[in-house]
Formats: sequence, C-alpha cells, structure tokens
Amino acid sequence: MQHPIKIATLYRPALCAFALLGTCALAAPRAAPVNNAQARLDALVPTLLADKRIASVSIARIEDRRLAFVAAYGEARPGVPATPGTLYNIASMTKPISAEVVLRLVSRGKISLDEPMSRYWTDPDLVDEPRRDLLTPRLALSHRTGFPNWRYETGDTLKFVKTPGEAFGYSGEGFEYMARFAEKKTGTPFERLAQTLVFGPSGMHATAYTRRSWFANRLAVPTDADGHMLPPQIGERYLASDDAHSTPRDYARFMIGVMKRQGVDAGLAAERARIQSDRKGELCPAPRAKTCAEEAGFGLGWEVFRFGDRTYLMHTGMDTGTFTLGYLELSTGSGTVIFTNSSHGAQSVLPILDAIGRDREFVDFLRLLAG
Repeated sequence: MQHPIKIATLYRPALCAFALLGTCALAAPRAAPVNNAQARLDALVPTLLADKRIASVSIARIEDRRLAFVAAYGEARPGVPATPGTLYNIASMTKPISAEVVLRLVSRGKISLDEPMSRYWTDPDLVDEPRRDLLTPRLALSHRTGFPNWRYETGDTLKFVKTPGEAFGYSGEGFEYMARFAEKKTGTPFERLAQTLVFGPSGMHATAYTRRSWFANRLAVPTDADGHMLPPQIGERYLASDDAHSTPRDYARFMIGVMKRQGVDAGLAAERARIQSDRKGELCPAPRAKTCAEEAGFGLGWEVFRFGDRTYLMHTGMDTGTFTLGYLELSTGSGTVIFTNSSHGAQSVLPILDAIGRDREFVDFLRLLAG
C-alpha cells in the first residue's frame, strides 16, 4: 500500500533543529531553584511569545516519573486562548510513538528487531532491488535504512541513497516502511496497534494519527514566520513518522510510560537507549567536543545523549508553522514537553527550559548546539 507523500516536512535531527535557537542562545543563567517553576513561566512566557512572535506554547513538566504541571500560553488561533487541552501537530515527534509500538510488538514476540522486513512487506518501488532484503526494524528505528527522508527527493520513486546499515540518514520513509511491515506481519492496522499497545496503556485520550471528531475547535492553528495562519496538516491516512496530533499532557504520559519500561522488558529498554547510530563526531566537532555529551546519536526511535550516568532521550518536530520538543532522563525520571504552533517556536525552548531550572547539563548542551 502506498502512503501520502509528506512534502512539507522540515525536520532534521538535533544539529539542524537547534540551529534555529541561535537568536536566543544567550549565556547560561545561574541555576534557578526547582520550586515555583510554573510561576516563573507565568511571568516569562507571555512576554517571550510577544517578543518572538510565537502564537502559543503549551508545556508539560515531569518530575520523578510523575506529571508535575501543565501550562499553556498565547492563542491557539486568533481570539481563542491556548489551553492544556489544545491539540498540536507534533510533526516528527510522532516517530517515538511509532517506535514504541514496534518495540512493544518485539517485547511480545510478534516481530524481531533484526528480521528481514521483505518477508512480509516490500514497497512496489523496490521489487527488483536485492538490497531490500537487508532492511530490518532496527535499521528503520535508528535511521540506517539508506532511504532519503522522503521519496520526492529521489524523483517520487523510493530508492536507496545508501546501502542499508551503511550509515546514518534521517528518513521518514524508513518509518513508513517499518509500519507497513508491522501491519503485514501482525495482520492488524497500525493505528489499532498503537491504540492497543501505547495509547490505551499510557492513558493517552487526546492523541491520534488521523482526523477525529474530537479535533473540532481544539486545534492550534500553525502560523508562519510572519504570523499568518496556515492550513492545519491533518492526516486522513496515517503517517508513522509525522503529523500526529496530541497535547503535552498526553505526550508526557507517553514519556512516563517509556521511563517506567511500560510494555517492554529491561533488556529491550536498554537497547532503546543504546546508541545505534553514532553522531558525536557530527554534533561535537573539535571546538565544542570538550563540553559536549560524552555520547551522542540515535537509539531506537529517539536521539540519545549521555552525560556520565545520566541518559537523555529527545526528539523534536518541525513542520512549517510548528515546532515541538520532548526529552526525558531515564535515571531521575525528569522530562519536559514543549509544543508550539509557530515557525518561530524553537526560539522559546531555551528560555522555557532555563525558567524550569532543571537538567542543567542537558540544557547547556542544547545551548551549545544552538551556537
């Protein structure tokens, strides 16, 4: 089955995504006390949104694997305030959810991380390509399929730009391929797998890949760099890699499930947080290497950054008129979700994280990436 071609996506992993933060990447402030974080946000964010021309931002904070608070600021659309129940296009932050669906299938013994996907699914564009037999779920989850991000980059035909397993190459097509494989092998639609394995167990009642009746009057309308409203991108058929809609509260519930190893065993959870695609050389060239993360790259569905005994999982999303970010730290149970409906949304991230005042080493690393 073919899938819609996602032409508008702009997401790239951390190095490119955080280059957008440069206009606000000031020197790191002194560590703020952890209490009263929401009060600090209340004082900061309205002015920040006005200064950066960001329509709205919605935030969820996790402490000790529990939801600490949610907050929303600005307007979901003109004249309509954003609330904690406002739905945002989370762009490529869809990928960790889809990855978790696959990992929970692995944990149940329904599929294997390293089995050839060609036994159950081959894209019609690749029927005469012998390298299709090299494709596995692990390679898709760690962005080593050899596919471009989207097939329109190779003349609207899916082609290998690298041999599978050869090197990192961020690819939405890889996630779509993996989802079709999961459907074919299990005989179950991917959205139903997500509901059964992730949304239901995590208590996610405000997340969907495709249009739902309860979207009505709840969407944060995307806005471009000039503040003009853009048509919402709502899927009529699912994409495993992009355009799901959610709230920060729901996404925080998902991340808490990841922290608690919900639905996966300890070995698979460790594998998820192990760097499968090493990118430290790219992210931490010589001028910044001494202050960079000790390890940096892609695990299974998440970017992974390691500082001593702390491991951070992160993903961002960026489409025209949308910027989103979520991260979690596995040992302390700390995490933050930030959703915006603005092309300037990335510029809110560092000030918000500074105001929250936690995970200083990680926030400083993001500031380093921002230049």
